[in-house]
Amino acid sequence: MNGFGAMLKDYLDFYKISQTDFADRLGISFKHLNEIVNDNTNISEELMLKISLITDIDVNLILFVENKKRMYNYLIKKYETLEKSEELFKEYYLKELTNKGWIILKDKESIVQKALDLLEFLKISNYDNVDSYIDKRFLFKKKDDANLTKIFLWIKRCDIISKNQSVNEYNKNNYKLLLNELELERNKKFNKNSIIRLFNKYGIYLVIEDALDGTKVRGVTTVKKDNPAIYITTYLKEKSSFYFTLYHELNHVKTNFNKAKSKVIIETDDNYEKECDLYALNQMINSNIYDSIINNMKDRDKLCKKYNIPLCFLYTRLAYDGYIKYNSKEYLDNLEKI
Repeated sequence: MNGFGAMLKDYLDFYKISQTDFADRLGISFKHLNEIVNDNTNISEELMLKISLITDIDVNLILFVENKKRMYNYLIKKYETLEKSEELFKEYYLKELTNKGWIILKDKESIVQKALDLLEFLKISNYDNVDSYIDKRFLFKKKDDANLTKIFLWIKRCDIISKNQSVNEYNKNNYKLLLNELELERNKKFNKNSIIRLFNKYGIYLVIEDALDGTKVRGVTTVKKDNPAIYITTYLKEKSSFYFTLYHELNHVKTNFNKAKSKVIIETDDNYEKECDLYALNQMINSNIYDSIINNMKDRDKLCKKYNIPLCFLYTRLAYDGYIKYNSKEYLDNLEKI
């Protein structure tokens, strides 16, 4: 596949400009220019801009043509043929990404363009950097059945969505205020946008987006510039499960803010994850209140109303602790789907 060199050669021939003269204008050697026009070397972005200024050729056109050439060469080098390079799309689940509308392909028939569209979505300089990026950026105690590639793709999707959110300045001293307002919000009918606005108000990005099928992830915490960011799935499609995950990630924001500046926190050591789980349970139902309910089960619904606790929180907790069964009528009657 020809790069911009062939176009530049035609341009010089048409305007009868010698390569020596043009090289002098660019401030490069004749040999370097000759390698460019014969597509034997890549063109730096700085040189693309110089060529654009001298010729009035749109720099975006130069970049577009060069990127297609580089991607073509990469695919041929790695997979030998373009047909075999379709394996790349399986590795990164391109079909699922397009079906979900996470990627809009510019040319569905061009393998090279699809590879460029996918790379643009990943926001990585090249595919060879993906594994090292995950190793450096993700804080995750990997399980054997975890699909890090799918988690990576979901996080990239959430990154894109978060760019559309306008958040206030984050002040950790307002954390308690957020919890107080969240306690009121959770008693209302589940409203994704309302919860997001609440978190944005207190300087926290919140993206609620379900992952690709089979991705075993509920939520992650990171930092974008100076603002915490929580990415969360609805996973079980159930309100109490959602809030459990949300509170779990809020504890990461509270205790791991500095670590999240350089890492995407998916899962840390088991002891700390248990602490986050206990924190979430206690935020949903204070441990002292929960003990009172257990000791006075006949008035449990009244106690929930008194302490502003959604009934689904209580009955899910009772099922979790073995006081009732998940298939019991009282559990199913109080389940809130989202």
